[in-house]
Amino acid sequence: MKPDWDKLASEYADSSKVLIADVDCTGAGEPLCERFGVEGFPTIKSFAPPDTEGEDYEGGRDLDELRSFAAGLGPACSAATKENCDAAQLAELEELMATPAEELLAELETLKQSLTDAEEAHEELTKSLEAQYEESNANLDKLKGELKPRMKKLRAATATATADTPAKEEL
Repeated sequence: MKPDWDKLASEYADSSKVLIADVDCTGAGEPLCERFGVEGFPTIKSFAPPDTEGEDYEGGRDLDELRSFAAGLGPACSAATKENCDAAQLAELEELMATPAEELLAELETLKQSLTDAEEAHEELTKSLEAQYEESNANLDKLKGELKPRMKKLRAATATATADTPAKEEL
């Protein structure tokens, strides 16, 4: 993917609306990656001002798919860039802009808290499942340790019953 990404970056090098960049999350870019929750590599995120959270890109990773995605990038519909809005977006934006800022901020905080709560519940579930897996794996290893000697003796005992059969060569 890196060669295609670099080619895309060079194609947009002179763009005033789109920046294609990469960040080394193991080096100087580590704080930035932590801020935006980058855990796996490669991760592609897009930011359309005034959005400061970014969106995860889950599309294809070849040059044609990256080009197609990049073609739709640029400043988003916002109060400062109404010219980027279609009619439906503009109507919704104007309705929101007519709402008192305190209400908008309160709703935003409620939504953020809902997401945080869901992420925490997911993390707890993950920890629980990991613990269950570890316990199950330990029980399986213990059972194997207990049963293998008996199984070995059973195979040895059945080998004498079939001693008349020529041994098979296995690779």
